[in-house]
Amino acid sequence: LSNKHRLNVHILNCSLLLCHFIKLLTNAWTLAQELCSCAEKCPPMGLETLKIDDFQLHASTTKRYGLGAHRGRLNIQAGLYEDDLYDGAWCAGRDDPLQWFEVDARRLTKFTGVITQGRSSLWSSDWVTSYKVMVSNDSHTWVTLKNGTEDLIFRANREKEIPVRNIFPAPVVARYIRVNPRSWFNSGSICMRVEILGCPMPDPNNYYHRRNEVITTDDLDFRHHGYKEMRQLMKVVNEMCPNITRIYNIGKSHSGLKLYAIEISDNPGEHEVGEPEFRYTAGSHGNEVLGRELLLLLMQFMCLEYLSGNQRIRHLVEETRIHLLPSVNPDGYEKAFEVGSELSGWSLGRWSNDGIDIHHNFPDLNSILWEAEAKKWIPRKMFNHHVPIPEWYQSKNASVAVETRALIAWMEKMPFALGGNLQGGELVVTFPYDKTRSQGVTREQTPTPDDHVFRWLAFSYASTHRLMTDANRRVCHTEDFAKEDGTINGASWHTAAGSMNDFSYLHTNCFELSMYVGCDKFPHESELPEEWENNRESLLVFMEQVHRGIKGVVRDLQGRGIPNAIISVEGISHDIRTAADGDYWRLLNPGEYRITARAEGYSLSSKKCEVGYEMGATRCDFTIGRTNLSRIKEIMEKFNKQPIRLPIRQPQARRHKLSLWSLLSSQLFLISTVNIKVSHSVKGYVCSTPFFQSVRNINTPTIIPCDISYKYWHDR
Repeated sequence: LSNKHRLNVHILNCSLLLCHFIKLLTNAWTLAQELCSCAEKCPPMGLETLKIDDFQLHASTTKRYGLGAHRGRLNIQAGLYEDDLYDGAWCAGRDDPLQWFEVDARRLTKFTGVITQGRSSLWSSDWVTSYKVMVSNDSHTWVTLKNGTEDLIFRANREKEIPVRNIFPAPVVARYIRVNPRSWFNSGSICMRVEILGCPMPDPNNYYHRRNEVITTDDLDFRHHGYKEMRQLMKVVNEMCPNITRIYNIGKSHSGLKLYAIEISDNPGEHEVGEPEFRYTAGSHGNEVLGRELLLLLMQFMCLEYLSGNQRIRHLVEETRIHLLPSVNPDGYEKAFEVGSELSGWSLGRWSNDGIDIHHNFPDLNSILWEAEAKKWIPRKMFNHHVPIPEWYQSKNASVAVETRALIAWMEKMPFALGGNLQGGELVVTFPYDKTRSQGVTREQTPTPDDHVFRWLAFSYASTHRLMTDANRRVCHTEDFAKEDGTINGASWHTAAGSMNDFSYLHTNCFELSMYVGCDKFPHESELPEEWENNRESLLVFMEQVHRGIKGVVRDLQGRGIPNAIISVEGISHDIRTAADGDYWRLLNPGEYRITARAEGYSLSSKKCEVGYEMGATRCDFTIGRTNLSRIKEIMEKFNKQPIRLPIRQPQARRHKLSLWSLLSSQLFLISTVNIKVSHSVKGYVCSTPFFQSVRNINTPTIIPCDISYKYWHDR
């Protein structure tokens, strides 16, 4: 090989090869064969995923900073206003054929193609319709890709959002690559969002590559899974770990695909008293694929680690009932999957088959609760929790996706205590409320009564993610969430009525958060190992938070669990309820709390419970007794609500013979809690009670004993 710093282009049978210091020697053909392969497909280099940093992007001219080269990334989203620092493309300072957009790969790279979009903007229509491609090894001498003797002209976009991919006739090896726009929309300007397809050439001495390289040691299936492949993978995991897994479905999608979930527990299929239930969901937006694959990786990981004896995973499985629902919107996923990760764009497959955004398709219970609070109906006419679903929403004509109805039925059936839904396109964790309280306001801090708990839960995920809290990382689109520790109140980001998070908090016991797990909604499968490493610890840590706070069982005097009992925390105006077996889980931060348990027909009970800093919920059980009125109702039901006529020995009393039923069914009786012991003999029966009943509008001053229970009635 020659020492001269010359750039030579060699046309070979299989490809066009660009390389350093080539001289037409015998070994040049061998080198060419080694450096190029006609069949090889190269993944995106990482403009969208931010693996390519801002300093690697350059441009000939720039219209303004917000439209600089650093904004020329595929699928980047613009700010709301045109003069924003974070705009939606690179736009040239002049509209002429001399403009270019450049990427420095920082190492020899085999370039195979380019993907382009127009400018993301609500107000402007700008895109490039054709371009040339040039390559270089030193950024001074440039060679244009050719078709024979003529420069190659690639057709680009016809509108601004749909990505267009152009594959080179043959791979090209170089360090730098430029896209040179040749024509553009006649009513717009030169604006582009770009992704480069390329394979880095082997170079163990390359510092930039080694610094950014993330390697996983987990032996998992790192690829994208279509519907059938997902189902098959779940079956494989179930067969590997039959004693701790169970596959079930919660319903069907609009096109009839089953919504499969996998349960991971030491007793799958059973709710164990005292064991909290946790859920992860993903794919409510079908094109946000990373969350789906992370859950499929998580179920593989937990199965393998459980079998290998990992004590942390064994403790999670044995102490928690975990549910993973990887694909809430399989119909939307199939649309995005069909065109592939590079061409699905920002929105293809986002909605259900009937055009509904599933994540924001839940009933708006916030407005119902806030209106009741304004009218001071709580707690007299309405509870501060388990807000009922309005009737109009349950009608068949309501615009509710079948997937949403399936989710609601699942959420009502399972006593979930904590949940997370995995989203894509950002790096942040959001927590309720997602809707602003002030009408007409698009962004406003709107905390729940459990704001401190939600902030901790959000931080537990973000702080253990490899990138979310990194102050040096580049923003995905327009918001620098790293300044807020990678978390934000949903309503202070953007208001959204009817979100899954708000509904879960207001209608069930479950505290729900959204994890936006990556800037790229649909990363290339080559990125999955690194994305798994970014999120693995966060996924586990967040699950463990279900054991933070207090837990217990509410029982009656006979030791039976009381379902639907209300658990209140003094100072927090949001209650929860016990599950079918009387057990409950209340997420709380460390501190001392006064807890009250009450249930219909039972007296209330309060006690102080302390939550420590160590992991593990504090046990806080309650035993409550029946009220006297509930005993009366019990006896009434025992006698099938028939009048119980009590024959009286005294003739005068017979004229005022009353039935217990007539007393109870009247709206005119008052119950006094005066502690008076009254006893009345009736044909061999005795009824005694610590209080009496005064009956109005009846022509008798008789005081009637009313504490009638099968325990108090006995034969003389």
